[in-house]
Parts: sequence; structure tokens; C-alpha cells
Amino acid sequence: MDDKTNIEWTQDIIRITTEIKTNYPELSKYVDEMPVSLNSINAEDKSPNNMKEYYESLEMLIKKYKETHIPAV
Repeated sequence: MDDKTNIEWTQDIIRITTEIKTNYPELSKYVDEMPVSLNSINAEDKSPNNMKEYYESLEMLIKKYKETHIPAV
């Protein structure tokens, strides 16, 4: 298990959502539609494990997008 704190996971989540909105704006709608988000996780659900799962789902969104879309040159 990762030893990151909630603060560290929050920072990572902010960084990756900023990356999505900046580099992959077409994916922003999927971030907004995800069933779990930082805003929807209530206080008792903001465990490092839940935050890690959310972060990993954002990473997977980017990865799948990169695999299926040819970058414009």
C-alpha cells in the first residue's frame, strides 16, 4: 500500500485533473461524469485508499485515451 497522506493524494488528484483539462480538454466531460470524484467523497470516505483509487481511475482515463487516439502532429 502506498504511504501517501490525504493531502498528498489531493495534490496528485489536482495535478492530474489540471493535466486533463489542459492537455486533454475533450476528456474533461468524463472527469465531471465520473461516479466518484473528490467532491462526492464524503469525509469518512476520504481514506488514502479511496483517494488512490480515484487517482488511478484518472490515470487510466488518460492511458486509454492515448492508446486509442493518434496525436495530432
